[in-house]
Amino acid sequence: MDLQGLKLAVVGATGAVGQETLRLIAARYPTHTNLKLLASRRSAGRRIDVNGKTFTVGETTDDSFDDVDLVFISARTEDSRRFGPVAAAAGAMVIDDSSAFRMDPGVPLVVPEVNGDDLDWHDGIVSIPNCSTTPLVMVAHPLRQASPIRRIIADTYQSVSGAGGAAMNELRHQTRTVMHGGPAAPDAQPQQIAFNVFPHIDSFTESGYTREEQKMIDESRKILHAPEIAVSATCVRVPVFVSHCVAAHLEFAEPVAAGEARELLRRMPGVTVQDDPAASVYPMPVDAAGCDDVFVGRIRKDASHPNGLAMWVVTDNLVKGAALNALQIAEHAVARGAVHGKRS
Repeated sequence: MDLQGLKLAVVGATGAVGQETLRLIAARYPTHTNLKLLASRRSAGRRIDVNGKTFTVGETTDDSFDDVDLVFISARTEDSRRFGPVAAAAGAMVIDDSSAFRMDPGVPLVVPEVNGDDLDWHDGIVSIPNCSTTPLVMVAHPLRQASPIRRIIADTYQSVSGAGGAAMNELRHQTRTVMHGGPAAPDAQPQQIAFNVFPHIDSFTESGYTREEQKMIDESRKILHAPEIAVSATCVRVPVFVSHCVAAHLEFAEPVAAGEARELLRRMPGVTVQDDPAASVYPMPVDAAGCDDVFVGRIRKDASHPNGLAMWVVTDNLVKGAALNALQIAEHAVARGAVHGKRS
């Protein structure tokens, strides 16, 4: 069973992730038109074509979900907190892209290839992880078959699309302006992004970590069911439009050979190994953009620890980092008989 017979709602349909969700629905279900497109009052009224049918975007209200089976929410966190429970109470299964419910112990946080079984205990709402967490757990999960993971250090290089359309437009505008000697004048981002990088994604906490970094720490442990793993992250914004990169260092209980790691990663669904540095073959954002998989390369022994491995991980943050993961959760839930709201 797939999503073909279900009515789907997309909240945030005019945003970057919402648009990617609609593109993927059209690609995977080219005859599916049983859709409801929703957004804020400001975006309501826009017209969007999906599978040959023109939809008028409606304003999201408490009455938007009475006739819906599955709801994808890709909106502001406060909108998720408001409308997620309303949609679930109306009988729909909610798959939420925000941080609103991720660390709620009663809400599964799911990457289907890693912990799809957690869908069996959802109570109407399922969260997808932060777009930088997903590729990290996708490579960590198969590698722990070789030896338990003791520690993860992850340094991210995150594209501006992770901050939304305004940040993408700002990169375009700043690049042109700075190239002609003008001022950067940051607005959508806290610092100049053209020809620059800065270690500031989301707000800073009292610990000195940003909320983005803390998300990677907490979410990785929850998805892997491994609260004992020590995790540290530094999240950096880079002047790339699409795709997030992670320089990941994993420490295991016992040594794991790089060759064994490559083989385990090759067997992992949704992961593609690109690892021939001598031929300049390794993952890059420009190649990962628009692709479904998580790409991994530069797999090598960590020179700082006998039980460590280092690697380079890249994925499209709008695809597997967001919209595709949400759609795969829905498909996985249907296959497991886990779409069990009031209407279903």
